[in-house]
Amino acid sequence: MTGTEWLQSYPKEGVVRRAYDLAALAHEDAKRLSGEPYITHPLAVAESVKDWGLDDDSVAAALLHDVAEDTAVTLEDIRREFGEEIVFLVEGLTKLKTLQYQNQNAEDFRRFIIAFAQDLRVLIIKLADRLHNMRTLRYLPEERQEIFARETVDIYAPLAYRLGMQKLSGELEDMAFPYLYPTEYKWLLREIKDTYEERQDYMNRVLPIVRRELGAHDIRPVAVDARAKRYYSLYKKLLRHNMNLSEIYDLVALRIIVGTVAECYAALGAIHSLWQPMPGRFKDYIARPKANGYRSLHTTVFAMDGKVLEVQIKTKEMHEENELGIAAHWAYEQVKKSSKKMEGWKGVNSKKELIWVQQLQNWQKAFATQKEFLEAVKIDFFKDRIFVFTPGNDVIDLPAGATPVDFAYQIHSAIGDTCVGAKVNGKIMPLTTELHSGDIVEIVTQKGKKPSEDWLQFTKTEMAKKHIRSKLKESASALRKKSGPLGVEFRIVNVDQPGFLKEVTDVFARNKINITFLNSQTDARQKFGTVTVRTPVIPQAKIEKMTVSLKKIPSTKEVGSRIIS
Repeated sequence: MTGTEWLQSYPKEGVVRRAYDLAALAHEDAKRLSGEPYITHPLAVAESVKDWGLDDDSVAAALLHDVAEDTAVTLEDIRREFGEEIVFLVEGLTKLKTLQYQNQNAEDFRRFIIAFAQDLRVLIIKLADRLHNMRTLRYLPEERQEIFARETVDIYAPLAYRLGMQKLSGELEDMAFPYLYPTEYKWLLREIKDTYEERQDYMNRVLPIVRRELGAHDIRPVAVDARAKRYYSLYKKLLRHNMNLSEIYDLVALRIIVGTVAECYAALGAIHSLWQPMPGRFKDYIARPKANGYRSLHTTVFAMDGKVLEVQIKTKEMHEENELGIAAHWAYEQVKKSSKKMEGWKGVNSKKELIWVQQLQNWQKAFATQKEFLEAVKIDFFKDRIFVFTPGNDVIDLPAGATPVDFAYQIHSAIGDTCVGAKVNGKIMPLTTELHSGDIVEIVTQKGKKPSEDWLQFTKTEMAKKHIRSKLKESASALRKKSGPLGVEFRIVNVDQPGFLKEVTDVFARNKINITFLNSQTDARQKFGTVTVRTPVIPQAKIEKMTVSLKKIPSTKEVGSRIIS
């Protein structure tokens, strides 16, 4: 049960303690499915929000987030007692309570995007809410457990990752894993038990050697430790390696935390002087951070006994940002520096690392149907990501498997439409090339060029596909207008009887008119039939003559015609 000790750090008459008093009273008789008092849930959510460095209004909103939905207390009551700032957060969270991604409820998801784009605290409190609900997921009925876990993996964990909250993202995925893939989860635990123990023993021998080497280079690290790969992350990686554990080099990785950026590179030099680096495995996320703000140096070396070892090197500040999330960390710093209350939480669209928030907000207007919108979000924003660069060193965030065409449309629809080629890392490459993190991509365009229908076969983002289909439709429409009508369609309704179809075709044959399409359908009662006949373009006078001739056939009830364009 979550205690209230942490509340003692807040003044008795302050907004947090008053919010707790109201929540405790409102939920007084309510129980969770676990049998615990309901107040344990908002307390747990509020404690996470406090630990992540959010302000008092956010902690108060976390305590009150279920009050307006589940008790007799209304939003107006909260407004009178706590003011506009807190009621805005509570209202945003209340609207999100019915979010059902699996049920294709796009309107709730649109509200979600609008709310957190206006104030990032709404999203962060919602993530704290999801974290505690996942920790108590075992108390839900089985059919709801899987739905809840799927939502977590498809929406909440990726959102946490996009905010730079790496630890939270991994924790949410690991908690969902046994509910989504119970057989695979048990297999993985069984298979890696010995491997993890062997790796840990190995790391216990490696760590003293690394500390000595760093000392020899006058580097005094803040910490040198081993980090085990998370289960769900490991499972996803194994899927890409035919479930072969021997191909996973970072099952346990070495993590070095130092004081300054200069010491990061000095530590890298020390490690490379100690052990030979593996070619092609060095990643400098300090010079080129990931789109979610992640910064670190990654290298893979042939370490003691020739074993492959992944090493991550970062400063204490980078480590804290990678754990907490650059978005939350940045906003918290703004709060401390700004005299305007909570301005740092708003206007996040101006922050380069959070440009995807603005993109996501704009997206909710771009798709006509709920299904299109949700599918696009699932593929383009919430799948495994790669981070590629423009020649100007701007970071472009794309789903894994994306191609230069996806990249071009991410820059601008006009660039995508006129794309004829691509340079990847300075070399001309096919448009079908699968891009990888760190690639530098330059798009070659040609004025007047239009998308090819073939692009739909290899593009990955729904936004690119949407633009391609739109342009193809536009081109087809223009071609039809330019080339004129394609033909004529006759529709003959008749009393259903044998031989009628032959009489119809005889009329066209006598008038020397070719039939390009012929279809006959009878209604369920077998009483009336409809014959559809299409022909090449013929003069209007001949259409009228054919209409008269067809009406003369016994049992014809009605004849209509139209120009096909």
